[in-house]
Amino acid sequence: MSTRHQFYIGGAWADPAAPRTLGVLDPATEETFAEISLGTAEDVDRAVAAARAAFATYSQVSVEQRLEYLERIISGFRARLPEIARTMTREMGAPITFSTERQATVALFHFEEAARVLADYRFEEETGAGIVRREPIGVCGLITPWNWPLNQVASKVAPALATGCTVVLKPSEIAPLSAMVLAEVIHDAGLPPGVFNLVNGDGPTVGEAIAAQPGIDMVSLTGSTGAGIRVSKLAADTVKRVALELGGKSANIILPDADLASAVVAGVHSCYTNGGQNCQSPTRMLVHRSQRDEAYAAARRAVEQVRLGDPFDPSTTMGPVVSQAQLDKITALVQSGIDEGATLVAGGPGRPDGLDKGFYVRPTVFGDVTPRMRIAREEIFGPVLSILLYETEDEAVEIANDTPYGLAGFVQSKDPDRARKVANRIRAGRVYLNGAPFDRSLPFGGYKQSGNGREFGRFGFEEYLEVKAVLGYERTSGER
Repeated sequence: MSTRHQFYIGGAWADPAAPRTLGVLDPATEETFAEISLGTAEDVDRAVAAARAAFATYSQVSVEQRLEYLERIISGFRARLPEIARTMTREMGAPITFSTERQATVALFHFEEAARVLADYRFEEETGAGIVRREPIGVCGLITPWNWPLNQVASKVAPALATGCTVVLKPSEIAPLSAMVLAEVIHDAGLPPGVFNLVNGDGPTVGEAIAAQPGIDMVSLTGSTGAGIRVSKLAADTVKRVALELGGKSANIILPDADLASAVVAGVHSCYTNGGQNCQSPTRMLVHRSQRDEAYAAARRAVEQVRLGDPFDPSTTMGPVVSQAQLDKITALVQSGIDEGATLVAGGPGRPDGLDKGFYVRPTVFGDVTPRMRIAREEIFGPVLSILLYETEDEAVEIANDTPYGLAGFVQSKDPDRARKVANRIRAGRVYLNGAPFDRSLPFGGYKQSGNGREFGRFGFEEYLEVKAVLGYERTSGER
């Protein structure tokens, strides 16, 4: 069993302030394969002190030097990408093909994107009778989840380092090991001591200590809406900036003119991305009532294409969910769908055939779901799709917006202009038309209880910058 008991503080691996350990489970075997330490507020204080000391000089490092650091991280990440992918498969159960092609690769994209934005970014510009400067906000406390254990780390760490901030990172204690590999990559890149710090721990201890720590200037969290509310309240006492990427219950509106069969099949597979453990998954599919039966048949065909099994088998398309707690939550919500009268189109409760070990869930589709059912309102975070029926386009938009969340939306139509008009009416931070692919340069973030602030590209970069106006100084050309 691997033991990773130290934290990365002040440019070196350091023992925790107090001995307290946690086993890391392999969700495919239910066996403990690694052990980490759980930190305390004292560990957070040490990391913040290191980050504060480093900020004074790192915030003044030239753009060219920061670009060099990012390029070294990118090079080191590429060299260890297969190892990083295997680590994520082991710690959170994502199939190895998905871990390699999506989990690890998308995390790398964020460092590449931060370097791209930094290379051309103007940190100063003349405006009116003065100059507007954008300066690094300071020490950033970053709290990240287990479902995309390195993608969400990179989406925060990369722009923070690129802008000249220093970092205290708390990865999820459920899937912490890939972040520790990244810490090794960053160490090897030669960043000054204290610029990047990592403290493992749970949310109520280390996460809350980060949110409340007066030496932290900004906290960025990806997690549940409840966690976001708690962090916001703790951060309020020191009036630090808070950026939140929280839950979702995204609607996928399939308009009657779309190719229904292909749209439904694609929608099912999109809902099941990462085992359904994906905050922007299109978990509510909206289908015109006249197309009910055809849609259900297509959904069944899509579920039949799913290959559950050993996540290290390249042919596996869906592995286990991350934990027993997650399995229990999903099972309870599936049962609630049955109890509230939804039609079970595919799947259902119970262990999948032939899988006697591991936190496996049967990929499930419900039909005849109504907007007030729990499965239509609560974030399930598993491979469970709800199909709701509508009569008019206005009703479809109304159903799509009838949610406390607003992270993403999806619209399918053969008429791009019609799809665009519907997209403009969806109250969400990102809308995908007709299967549009992920784009790391476009902003990602939510409306309503899905959070505030934006990640990715220029918008994510600017989350880590303060704005300063300098009056009484004139010049003829901008500076970086």
